[in-house]
Amino acid sequence: MHVKNSIRLLLMLSSSVALAQSNSSLEYPKARKTDQTDTYHGTTVADPYRWLEDDRSAETADWVKAENKVTFDYLSQIPYRRQLQDRLEHIYNYPKYSAPSRKGDWFYFSKNDGLQNQSVLYRQKGLDGKPELVIDPNKLSTDGTTRLGAFSLSKDGNYAVVGLSKGGSDWQEYQIMDLATKQYLPEKIEWVKVSGIAWQGNGFYYSRYPKPEGSALAAKNENHQVFYHALHTPQSTDRLIYEDPKNPQRFHIASTTDDERFLLLTVSDRGKGKDGNALFYMDAKSGKKDFSPVINEVTDFSYGVVDNDGDRLLILTNEKAPNSKVVAFDTKTKTFSTLIAEKPEPIAESSVSAAGGKLFVEYSKDVTSSVLVFNYAGKQETEIKLPAIGSAGGFGGEKDDKFVFYTFTSFTFPPTIYRYDIATHTSTVFRAPEVDFTPTDYETKQVFYTSKDGTKVPMFLTYRKGIKLDGSNPTLLYGYGGFNISLPPSFNPLRIPFLEQGGIYAQANLRGGSEYGEKWHEQGMKLKKQNVFDDFIAAAEYLIAQKYTSPAKLAVQGGSNGGLLVGAVMNQRPDLFRVAIPQVGVMDMLRFHKFTIGWNWIADYGSSDNADEFKALYAYSPIHNIKAGVAYPATLITTADHDDRVVPAHSFKYTATLQEVYKGNNPVLIRIDTNSGHGASNTKKNIETTADIYSFIFWNMGIKTLKEIASK
Repeated sequence: MHVKNSIRLLLMLSSSVALAQSNSSLEYPKARKTDQTDTYHGTTVADPYRWLEDDRSAETADWVKAENKVTFDYLSQIPYRRQLQDRLEHIYNYPKYSAPSRKGDWFYFSKNDGLQNQSVLYRQKGLDGKPELVIDPNKLSTDGTTRLGAFSLSKDGNYAVVGLSKGGSDWQEYQIMDLATKQYLPEKIEWVKVSGIAWQGNGFYYSRYPKPEGSALAAKNENHQVFYHALHTPQSTDRLIYEDPKNPQRFHIASTTDDERFLLLTVSDRGKGKDGNALFYMDAKSGKKDFSPVINEVTDFSYGVVDNDGDRLLILTNEKAPNSKVVAFDTKTKTFSTLIAEKPEPIAESSVSAAGGKLFVEYSKDVTSSVLVFNYAGKQETEIKLPAIGSAGGFGGEKDDKFVFYTFTSFTFPPTIYRYDIATHTSTVFRAPEVDFTPTDYETKQVFYTSKDGTKVPMFLTYRKGIKLDGSNPTLLYGYGGFNISLPPSFNPLRIPFLEQGGIYAQANLRGGSEYGEKWHEQGMKLKKQNVFDDFIAAAEYLIAQKYTSPAKLAVQGGSNGGLLVGAVMNQRPDLFRVAIPQVGVMDMLRFHKFTIGWNWIADYGSSDNADEFKALYAYSPIHNIKAGVAYPATLITTADHDDRVVPAHSFKYTATLQEVYKGNNPVLIRIDTNSGHGASNTKKNIETTADIYSFIFWNMGIKTLKEIASK
């Protein structure tokens, strides 16, 4: 990636930007307005800040630099900002492990000593062996922003594909490590994005895009291709396996079954609004060199291969099963049979794993996990007893495994790794973290509130025991509501300092997610997207009505699709919130599909190219519904220069518009991180951003001092 093509280098340019006096005590950079307009189905729409979409221009860099100066000058004056950062660092500073995975005699796992910017990959022979270093990403860049995005071992465990991401970008570069020497082979594979790693024989399949023209961080990604790379050869000789230039906005992802017999090709077409996929296979046993269809057309149903059982492909699908089911496809007879029928509870976000000749299926009951174990004939053998109400994940492994690992967590239950013995059906704690807080000081409850149309929506509330329901509690309401993604209970040590200050953390499970299967998802898509905003507004109204908090003490936060959520509800009900934190949000709903892989979101949002969908999008698009004379809440927008998923232009244009239109005294600030992406690119940046968000929230709620928290 050429540094000269990114905002990161431009941020270092010295420049001056004229400042305009607003009605508030802050002076915001003056953003140039143009006469740019577009016509959508007879409606003319102004886009005066279109120039901020150019992430390579000096003018954009000047604006970014000036906005950051205003923001960080403001944040630096909050007296407890450093206190919060110190507490966040302290509570985050404990060893964090991933569950081990086995390959032959070796167990691989990652570990972060506490405040390392990136987790380090280790391996050891047997569970009692001495750990040895495999990859330390912290040594790959001076600022610790190079991330290990992929690590995939060959079937014999002799080689591994190592995927590295730089500065938070979604682009990855692949290298191949010889595990005997831990040295890399000479070849490198570039321009990888949205890819699996599918080993077969002396190489592997992967997906990539052609080298982008223009900005690598903003240019539209099209013509997704599948290649086969043979070890010890340059990328230039890789064999093209599949492409479809007539449908440039399709994803093509290759995978192989564990025995490497079947090469699988998944094709999706979300750019045309299809939320499912087609599925093809190539049987190495047959000797044929072309793909045969399982599902030969992209539909609105999903099909994902879990494993094969001889000639049969075991497939998780939601076809005629909104809560999902597992079916078997016989490659000899080309017929389907139901293996695990649909249940009243949905299978949680494609959570079916295979190990030890068993299928581990995670179901979601009111957004909490239950895990059932089935044999390959589809017969249930047992239910894994979980330690509490929360979320479990993992369970995958090799076909000859005698035990598997899984991780369990909840809001006040730090991620704990369990070893599950397949024969005896017993779980034992393998590794439990030690975090500097007392879980019994806090409680979590699940409530159900009523949305605008009468739908019951669940929400989790976590807080210190003994709070008074007098409307005075600082409360942070978080939501997402989209893309069939669930928000189950999970532990984040960075939430603890907020709770220690008497705060309430509220997590609403809005429609658009997968909490109750595909029907729940569909109720928050496209023309029904307003349901998501209504659900979030109703969550805020519930918290206020039940006196957990009040509008003066309520903050709302969401990232990505959740950033869109916050931007939309700010326009619709600004009276409900004192503080708003829209992070890396999709703020221009008329142009999102024109950048990187934004077209992929048409399946959830619809497109401004469609007249009916344009009408719905235009009605809630955050940028296009900012109005003069509205008392907007104190707003801290966050984004990053290397976000090539939701490009920062969304937040740039949104900020410029809100700063221009809003004339009240509440601050409207944007925090633009450098060398970071859609999420924080390292631990240091994550902690710094969180400290700034909490400081901004507390300060704008009128909290002048914080409690001193004694560490253990």
